Amino acid sequence: MKKFYLIIAILGTIIPYVFLFQFFIQNGLDVGLFLQQSFANPAASMWVADLLISSLAFWGFLFSEGRRRGMSNLWLYVILNLFVGLSLALPLFLYFRERALDSTMAERPVA
Repeated sequence: MKKFYLIIAILGTIIPYVFLFQFFIQNGLDVGLFLQQSFANPAASMWVADLLISSLAFWGFLFSEGRRRGMSNLWLYVILNLFVGLSLALPLFLYFRERALDSTMAERPVA
């Protein structure tokens, strides 16, 4: 699963930014227009609302599970979520969570 999560994190960075760069190439660095078009119609608003609610759910899971697994720098995933997207932050967190689980399993004595 680690390899899968890492591949998804890479794709989750590249693919959304392709669309973002297309927007800024066509419209300049007009953040106001970007936000306006993000909520341009009910369909677009649904996607934005879904993403915002999913991000909040991820943050709750992130801090709960991250602390339980002894992971550090959990705030970094929130920053990545805000500045790149959930499509990077979630799979990257899951990748490092798998690594933490692997190291926990390696430390357990064999019965």
